[in-house]
Amino acid sequence: MQQTTTHPEGRSPAAAPDPQNQHFLDRWFGVTRRGSTLRTELLAGVATFLAGMYIIVVNPAVLSAAGIPFTSALSATVLISFLSSLAMGLYARNPILVAPGMGMNALFTYTLVLGAGLSWEVALGCVFWSGVMFAVLAMFNVREAVIDAIPASLRYAITCGIGLFITFIGLQNAGFIVGSNATLVSLGTIDAQLTTFFIGLVATAIFVIQRFNGALIMGIALTTLLAAPMGHLWGDEVVVAWSGLAAWPDFGAVMQVDILGALKVAYLPFIFVMLFTNFFDALSCFMALSESAGDSLKDKNGNPRNLKRSMTVDAFASMIAAPLGTSAAQTFIESGAGVAQGGRTGLVAVVIALLFLPFLFLSPLLSLVPSIATAPALVMVGLFMMAPISKIDWTHFDQAFPAFLAIILMPLTYSITLGIAFGFMTFVLIKTLTGRISEIKPAMWITAALCVVMLATT
Repeated sequence: MQQTTTHPEGRSPAAAPDPQNQHFLDRWFGVTRRGSTLRTELLAGVATFLAGMYIIVVNPAVLSAAGIPFTSALSATVLISFLSSLAMGLYARNPILVAPGMGMNALFTYTLVLGAGLSWEVALGCVFWSGVMFAVLAMFNVREAVIDAIPASLRYAITCGIGLFITFIGLQNAGFIVGSNATLVSLGTIDAQLTTFFIGLVATAIFVIQRFNGALIMGIALTTLLAAPMGHLWGDEVVVAWSGLAAWPDFGAVMQVDILGALKVAYLPFIFVMLFTNFFDALSCFMALSESAGDSLKDKNGNPRNLKRSMTVDAFASMIAAPLGTSAAQTFIESGAGVAQGGRTGLVAVVIALLFLPFLFLSPLLSLVPSIATAPALVMVGLFMMAPISKIDWTHFDQAFPAFLAIILMPLTYSITLGIAFGFMTFVLIKTLTGRISEIKPAMWITAALCVVMLATT
C-alpha cells in the first residue's frame, strides 16, 4: 500500500505542479516532491542556524586556549561551516548543519595541546589525517563493519563522557570550580563573576526548557550583557571590552597545519580517537535525524537518506578543517531544530551556509564575549550529550563497567583519549578473562593495542 505523505504544516500536499511552473529551487532540491514548501525550507534553515550558531563564538573560545588566535579561529569556524554546510545541501541534499563540533574542539585543545603537549599546528595535522581516514571509510562504505566491531555501550559512553568533560571545562572557565590542594577541586569564590555566570546558566536553561530558537546564543548574549558592568560598576576585572564592530577576516591560521609533523607512531592513538569520535557522532546524528522525520529522510531500505554522500561530506569537512585552522567539523544534532520545523531538503543546509558568511566580518564584535558567557553554553551542551546514558545496559556489568570507566575518567583525568583508552582496554580484558573472547571483534583488538602503545609512550 502506498503511504500518504502529510505536509509538515498539517495539510495534504496538492498534486505535483507542472515542472515548468515551479521555482528553480523547488525543482533543484525537490522541495514539493518531499512534501515541503520553499517557505518551510527557508524557515527551517533559519531555525537550525539559530540553534547552532553558538559555535561561532564557543569554538574560537575553546581553540584560543590551545594558542590559535581568537580572530583566526573565528574566521576558520565560519569558513568551514559555510563550505561544509553548502556541500551537505548541494551534494548530499540533506537538511543538516556541518560545523566544528563540540567534543572535537575539546579533544584538540585539552587533550592534544594542553594535555599531550603538541603544538596546535601538529594537532591540526592529526585532525587532517583523521579526516583522510574518515574519507577512506566513507568512500569504501565500510560503516557496517566498523559499527559491528565497537560495542554500543562504549559508543554511548564516549558521547556521555565527552559531555561531562565539556561541562567540567565550562564550570572551570566560569570559576565555578577551582583547584584545591586539599580536595583537588572546590567551589570558587562567590563574587561578581560567579554570580553572573550562575544567573546566565539558569537563564540559558530556561530558554532551552521553553524551546526558544537560538536558546544557547540567547544565553551567551544575556550573560555578556550582565558581565559588561564588571570592572566598571562592580568587581575588579574588566571582562567585556569594546574593540569595534567589524573588520576584515583574519586568515592567520590558514595553512599552518603541520601535516608531516603529525605522522608519528605516538600520535596514532590521537588520530584514531578523533576518527572514531567523529565517525560515530556523524552516523548517530544521521540516524537520529532520519528517525525524527519519519520516512521523509529515509531511503527505500529504511536507512538515512543519501547516507554515503552525507558521510563523505562530513569526512571531507573534517579533512579541510585543518588547513583552514580549526578542529574537525561534524554534523550537528541541532539540525533537528530545522527538521522539526518541516525542513526536508538540502535547501535548508544552503540557507544555513549563507547565514554564516556575514560573521566573517564581525570578529571585533564577537570578541566581546567573555569566557563566563560561553560557559553556560558549554554546560548545556554537556547536558545534551548525556542523553545516550539511558541506552547503556547497566544490568550487564561486562558492558556497564568499561562504559562507566570511559564516562568517569574523561573529566577526572582531563583527557578524552585516556577515558576512551581505559574503556576499550577494560572491555577487552574483561571479555578475555571471563571466557568471552569470541565477542571481541578484530577492530577492538587493534584499538586496544593502540591504546597500550599510547599509554606506554606518554
